[in-house]
Amino acid sequence: MSFSTKWYYLKETFTSLKRNSLMSIASVTTVALSILVLGLFLTMVLNVNNLAQYLENQVQVTVYMSDAATCVQRRQVEQQLKTTRGVMEVKGVTKEEALQNFKKRLREQEKLLDALGEDNPFPYSFEVQVDKPERIQEIVPQIEKMPGVETAKFGQEVVEHLFQLTRILRLGGIFLIIMLAIATLFIISNTIRITVFARRREVSIMKYVGATNWFIRWPFLLEGMFMGFVGALIAAVALFKMYDAAQVKIYSTLAFFPLLPSWPFMVYLCAGLVAVGTFIGAAGSAISLRKFLDV
Repeated sequence: MSFSTKWYYLKETFTSLKRNSLMSIASVTTVALSILVLGLFLTMVLNVNNLAQYLENQVQVTVYMSDAATCVQRRQVEQQLKTTRGVMEVKGVTKEEALQNFKKRLREQEKLLDALGEDNPFPYSFEVQVDKPERIQEIVPQIEKMPGVETAKFGQEVVEHLFQLTRILRLGGIFLIIMLAIATLFIISNTIRITVFARRREVSIMKYVGATNWFIRWPFLLEGMFMGFVGALIAAVALFKMYDAAQVKIYSTLAFFPLLPSWPFMVYLCAGLVAVGTFIGAAGSAISLRKFLDV
C-alpha cells in the first residue's frame, strides 16, 4: 500500500467524520455508554470474585482441646498442626482469651455471663489457617485423632454454601459478561450501520466505477475504529474516575473491605476496554458494510 493510498484513507476517514458530525457524535456516545456499562459490570464481577476468594481464605478450623489435656499435649498438638500439610498458620487461644472474645461479641448483653460467676466454660483452642478451603475436609479427621483434642469445628454447612455461592458468581459473571459484550457489539454495529446507510449511494457509485471492496472498506473501517477508540477512551476515563471515587467512599466506612486496587487492576481493565472498543468499532463497520458492497 503506497503512502498516497494511506493518506487518501486517512483523509477520507476524517472528512467523513466531519461531514457526518452528528452521526459520528451519536456513534461515539453509543460506544462510550456501551463500553462504560460493560466496564462497570466487569469491575463489579471481578471485585465480587476477589471478595469470594477473600472469604474462602478466611475459612479456618478451630481445634478445641480437652479440659484434661496437659500443657505437654497442647505443645505436641501445636507442633503437629504446624507440620500438617496445607496448614499456613496456627494460633493458640487461651480460655481467658476465648471468654473475652465472647464478651466482645455479646456487647450490651455481656451481663448474661454474670450467672457463670468465676467459671469459664471455654476450652483451650487453636485457630488453624489453611492454604485453601478444599483442604479443610482432608485435615479435620487427622486433627481429631491427635491426643488431647476433643473436637475440630469448621462450619461445614457454611463452607459448602460458600463454595456453591462462589461457583454461581463466577459462572454467572462469565455468562453475563459474554452476553453483554455481544449486546454491545450489536448496538455499536447497528449504530454504525446507520452511518453507512446514509452513504450507501456513495458506496454504489464507487463500486460502479471499479473500486475494489477493500478500497471502499478501509475508510469505513478506520472510521469505525476511530469512533470505537474515542468512545472507549471516554468510557475508560469515566470508569477510572468512578472507581477511584467509589474506593474513597467505601474505605471511609469499610476500611478493610477487599476491593481490588486501582493499580494495576484499573489500568489493565481500561486498556483492555479501549482495545475492545476499537475492535468492536472495526467489526461493526465490517458487518454493516458487507450488505452495501454486494452491488
